[in-house]
Amino acid sequence: MPNPKVLLIDDDVTHAEIAGEALSRAGYDVTLAHNGAEGLRKFGENEFDCVLTDLRLPDTDGMEVLRKLKAGDADVEVIIITGFGSVEKAVQALQLGAYSFLEKPLNRDALRNTVAKAVERRKLSLANKDLRALVDEKFGYEGIVGSSPAMQQVFARLKQVAPTDARVLVTGENGTGKELVARALHFNSKRRQGPLVAVNCGALTGGVLDSELFGHMKGAFTGALKDHVGKFEAADNGTLFLDEVGEMPLETQVKLLRVIENKEVTPVGSNTARRIDVRLISATNKNLEEQVRKGQFREDLYFRLKVVQVHLPPLRERQGDIPLLAQSFVGEFARQYGKEVTGIDQSALGALIAHPWPGNVRELRNTIEEMVVLAQGKLLTAADLPASLRRDGAPVAAPAAAGAAGLSGLVGMTMEQIEREVIRQTLKANEGNRERTARMLAIGERTLYRKIKEYGL
Repeated sequence: MPNPKVLLIDDDVTHAEIAGEALSRAGYDVTLAHNGAEGLRKFGENEFDCVLTDLRLPDTDGMEVLRKLKAGDADVEVIIITGFGSVEKAVQALQLGAYSFLEKPLNRDALRNTVAKAVERRKLSLANKDLRALVDEKFGYEGIVGSSPAMQQVFARLKQVAPTDARVLVTGENGTGKELVARALHFNSKRRQGPLVAVNCGALTGGVLDSELFGHMKGAFTGALKDHVGKFEAADNGTLFLDEVGEMPLETQVKLLRVIENKEVTPVGSNTARRIDVRLISATNKNLEEQVRKGQFREDLYFRLKVVQVHLPPLRERQGDIPLLAQSFVGEFARQYGKEVTGIDQSALGALIAHPWPGNVRELRNTIEEMVVLAQGKLLTAADLPASLRRDGAPVAAPAAAGAAGLSGLVGMTMEQIEREVIRQTLKANEGNRERTARMLAIGERTLYRKIKEYGL
């Protein structure tokens, strides 16, 4: 492995050279800079694992250098060097994201130890990012879980379109997770720091929907007692999610089309248009093409909303994802309700896989929540299944084809076996580092140690 790279920014040339020599002898590749501008330039030209910067520099403030360093690479660890009397300001730097601070004159051992810990933390951060990317690639994307071929296509499309400002139309039956897709697109876009605003177009009548979307002025209609900011303005520099857009009245569709074309919105009761910068994500469980043919949805609006389409398959078409989803929900609700439920046995899992799930993922989630709440033991069994999932009180066998739907052999394994395999794989990815593995799996180190012993890993 290459030596960790350290950038040292200090206008005291002698002090910088002594500190740089101490770090070089400890195996670090050290680059020196003697003012803020030089340091930032060298930081932009190379990738560093750790940066040490003096708070007082001849051309700028060390706090400003810290801000620019973190803006350029959020994972870089920055250590503040401070002289006598500047400790209070160094503490402020910690609040801005600095890793630690050291007082002059630097103690060689303290310098090496602090840099070593900072470099290790950066490695851990990058390793966790890589692992999350691997987990996302295999099992999901931003909370949307699935390993079936159909869902892998969905994830691939989301990753392509998320960084852009393209308008997206999300289609699929109720309960398939369309709002989760909207959240994933927003929080993986350049607008992630802006607001994500959602409107359910099917829950509001035409006049009320107009007011909610575009806003209104005081006195615009009976009951308009004050100005109201619409959702478009509320979502400025962010994302607006139009759920159930197929329910939108034709009159509102005309106004929405005008907003998309002109990038400005006029509140009800006003003659003044206001500029907006909003990304639109829409969702529907209806066939909009059929609605266009029936004259119930404007064709020009349909094509503007559907720059990119993402279709979510129903759960019955991706049965192989059910064990992953179920185990994910078990963990979620066990934590929420303080239950010691750890998994699902094979008989109960078979019944879940065999069920047609007309309510899709939402129905499965609600079912698992009920089972966890009422569970008497640590493992969900056929006895914990709702009556609708039992046949004459007997557990339902899993269909033989389920294992071919994308789980690579996990179907038919108990939850303990699945858990053992997940822990084994995560330990392997972390080269046996238990601290990193525990963080990645979101469990305590003591719990991980117990599981390792229990599963003989």
